[in-house]
Amino acid sequence: MIDHLDGAVIPTGFDVPVEPLRRAAHYTGEQGCIAEARSFAALFLDQLRTEWCARIDDRVGGAVQLVVSELVTNADRHSNGPYILELVGTDTAVTVSVYDSSSALPRIFPRNPERVGRHGLEIVHALAEQVSVERVPVGKRVRAVLPLVGETDH
Repeated sequence: MIDHLDGAVIPTGFDVPVEPLRRAAHYTGEQGCIAEARSFAALFLDQLRTEWCARIDDRVGGAVQLVVSELVTNADRHSNGPYILELVGTDTAVTVSVYDSSSALPRIFPRNPERVGRHGLEIVHALAEQVSVERVPVGKRVRAVLPLVGETDH
């Protein structure tokens, strides 16, 4: 923001770009990690509400926590090592990224209500606006972008 005083431009200090809120947590795969990741996501959403004045209703907040839970569960089950949960947010979207040590890319299975299990990525795709998977030097990253405004059903 810039104030104009008698034709002079006076910087106010509020005209610097705002960086997205970014937090990360490291998990070892010990019992309770998935619940810890959900709690971490809840605290992140509270901070996003405060710092970005983000409007996050219970439905969207629940969707973010469910995506965190599904992605962390997949990393816990399918990697042989620690994993990292990274959350990045603004007033319009939250990006959930999970890095793990397995280079095997996850598969999404066709919808089958009779199948027991293996619905995690199906759920993530239903809730997220965008989902991507890529190999990184230490394994892979699964990333989901959830909008905070508008419908989350796709």
